[in-house]
Order: sequence, then C-alpha cells, then structure tokens
Amino acid sequence: MSDLQPAAADDNVIRVGTRKSPLAMAQAHIVVAALQAALPTHRFPIDSMTTTGDRDQTTALYNFGGKGLWTTQLEDKLVADEVDVVVHSLKDMPTTLPDGLVLGCVTERHDPRDTLVIKQSLADRHGWRTLADLPPGSVVGTSSVRRIAQLARRYPHLAFRDHRGNINTRLAKLDAEDSPLAAIILAAAGLQRMDFGHRISQFLDADGAGVLHAVGQGALGVECRAGDARVLAALAKLRHEPTALACTAERSLMRALEGGCSVPIGVETAWLEGEDGSRRLRMRATVVAVKGDKAVDADETEVVASEAEADEFGKRIASDLVARGADAILDAINADKAVQAEQAEQAAQAGQPSQ
Repeated sequence: MSDLQPAAADDNVIRVGTRKSPLAMAQAHIVVAALQAALPTHRFPIDSMTTTGDRDQTTALYNFGGKGLWTTQLEDKLVADEVDVVVHSLKDMPTTLPDGLVLGCVTERHDPRDTLVIKQSLADRHGWRTLADLPPGSVVGTSSVRRIAQLARRYPHLAFRDHRGNINTRLAKLDAEDSPLAAIILAAAGLQRMDFGHRISQFLDADGAGVLHAVGQGALGVECRAGDARVLAALAKLRHEPTALACTAERSLMRALEGGCSVPIGVETAWLEGEDGSRRLRMRATVVAVKGDKAVDADETEVVASEAEADEFGKRIASDLVARGADAILDAINADKAVQAEQAEQAAQAGQPSQ
C-alpha cells in the first residue's frame, strides 16, 4: 500500500516511486535509508505500483522487445509530478531516457555477478554445486537470452526453459517436487538483498564460469526530472563515483550496440590500480549468438576519470566488437525477433495461441 502524501510545496519531502515487487521495495528502502542518513530532517514517502513487467509473468522477456516494461509507467509518474524520484535496478533502465528525465545518481554497486541456484533436493542428493556438475540434459531456468547464449556456448550439454516471477516464486518453482528444473540463474545482488544468499550454489563470472553479467547489474539507478535542482542536490550525496563511471562505460557500450535486455550482451568491469597510482577501468564484453555457436569478445583497459572518458571507452569497445562481427550476430537476433513478433500478431488475429 502506498504511503505517498499529497503533493505539497514542502522542500523537506522527496517522494519516491518504485515497483511493488518485494525486491523493488527492498531496493527503494535501501535508497531511502541512504537519503535519510544524508538528510535527516527530510521525509521520503514511498509510492509503489505494479508495472507491465510485473503483471505479465508468462511472456518470455526476450519476446517483450525492450526494457521499458519495468520503467515507463514509473517515468510517467515523474513527468506528471506525482513522485520526485524513481528507484530502478540499473540493468532494467533503457540507455536512452525520455526527454526531461535524467539518471540522478548511481549508488554503490552490490555484487554484479550472476549465480547458479541448484534445486535443493538435487544438491542434497547428489552434491551438485556447479554448472560443470550438472549432467547432460539438465534443464536450467532463465528468461534471459544473454544468459542462455553464454551458457549454451560454454555448457552445450544443458537445456533451457523460460522461468519468470519474483525471487520467492522462482525459488518455489525450482524446488517443487514435480519441477523439471535442475537449476536456475539469478543475480547475486537480488538474492543477497532478499536474504537468500545461502541459496547460491556457484557465482558465475568470466574467469570461473565464462559468464559475464548484464549491463548495470548490481547497481541501483535513481531517476528524476532534469531541472529539479533540489532533488539533484540530494541525489548527489548518494552517487558512488567508481560505480557510476563503470556503469557509464557499460551503458555506453550497450547504447552503441543498440542492445536491450533481450539481446545477449554481457559485460564485466573492474578497477585496477597502476604502479603510478592511476586507476584504470578494465572492461570485458561479449556478444553471443542465441545458440552459443558464434561469439565476439573484447577485453580492454583504459584510464577513466570522467563521465566523458567512460562514455568514450564504452563506444570504443562497441566499435571493436562491431568491426569483428558483433553486428552480424545482433542483426540476426533482431531479425528473428521481428519474425516472432509477426507470428504472434498473426496468431492473435486468428484467435490462436502463438508458439
């Protein structure tokens, strides 16, 4: 239930918008707690809502056609001056925002990695802990093309099934006695924020499992109106510079490749300190065909000290990926999505379920 107060000319009130899912609410409370610590005389009432992405739990994410299913309706509230800020998982935010809205701050990143969660009964019975432990034909649940593509590339013996819902629902579906799933893939940050860290069987990263995470994963983005100086000043207190610069580079890469949440672009960034004290950003990136049979990888390091340098770094890596064939992979994926969308529309007009 919303505790939003009526709009008022009160400089000590900043109204916070978020989705109603348990994880989204937990993330909003993380931001509110940080704002409260920075501005103890202020109030931060939360207005939560159910978005299209929350209501539709049956359509696979890769058939939605973009990230806006979790953000657009919340942004409408910002534009209408019904809330002052909106808290998002940064990985859910489109890289181009509506006119008049800006990314006010990016908070300190939590663990950005994906994780493997194995069905409890199978873990107990067989001692399975890693992707390599799963026998041929094991079914892994995920609705992310990025995850499916990378897993198909590294672990071709696995099978995949669409798997959606909030974290509690996904874990319950996994552990159900009649479930065909052997494991599911979830973000570490979400599990940890919801106190399910004990369910993590394996952390997935480039070196240990050959899996790169989503752009912006693990970070929270707080969106606001572009000209709202009062709110922008408040959000500046929450900005975490290393996270903001790393995520700027990641989002620049994705923007240049025109990738959305249904396109298999994986990244992994880390800060390295040179002998001269300079800080360099290392970015690994990959674009993988859905079947895992084609891939283009990049691994670059650059001195990054500003938003502009981070943006250029992301663009340069994107250009390198395209020059080595990433555009052909993405074009094929987008063409396939267009065919799927046309088939779904034809089926709907004929009153038949789409395949």
